[in-house]
Amino acid sequence: MNTILHITKRQEWEKAKYLGNYRADSLDSEGFIHCSKLTQIIKVANTFFDNQKELVVLFINYDKVEAEIRYEPAEIGELFPHVYGELNIDAVYQVIDLKAGEDGFFELPQEVINLE
Repeated sequence: MNTILHITKRQEWEKAKYLGNYRADSLDSEGFIHCSKLTQIIKVANTFFDNQKELVVLFINYDKVEAEIRYEPAEIGELFPHVYGELNIDAVYQVIDLKAGEDGFFELPQEVINLE
């Protein structure tokens, strides 16, 4: 399965399940929802989500996403998947908690390690 990942707050995911679709703040401000590949998720978590709690990782089946997906370069030149439009929640096949270790840094959860 072709998987992309997205980090969000648990509260936002619960709201999305109630509404039937997920709409990140970045969709309004930047026109797309930021996602990551498996190899990028921890770097993204430690760069943009430090000291945040109640985070989850959405495992998204690329083939089920109804909105357009584009792979675009980030500042470091690596390509990141961006979803242009709302994410249909039936494309999300797994949700796991993302917690920082005692040192404050996020580590790759076992569920993600098993996918690699």
